[in-house]
Amino acid sequence: MAPDIDQERRHLDQADRHIAQVKQRIANQRRMITKLRLAQQPTDMARSMLEVLEGSLRIFERHRQLILGNLSAGERDGGT
Repeated sequence: MAPDIDQERRHLDQADRHIAQVKQRIANQRRMITKLRLAQQPTDMARSMLEVLEGSLRIFERHRQLILGNLSAGERDGGT
């Protein structure tokens, strides 16, 4: 059964928003780490959070690729 193209496009829009949001959070976290380092404060927790955010980004990007695959399959099959 072919995926619903309109629904997949909505999912793609949502995935793109999530990716943009997590990229912004990563940038903020990197700035926080720099501030902590300049203030000679520990950065372990901040770096750990950065790793979690980067992992989330990879997951969102993989999910986006799956959605693109569904869209491609739906368009090949003349999706609804």
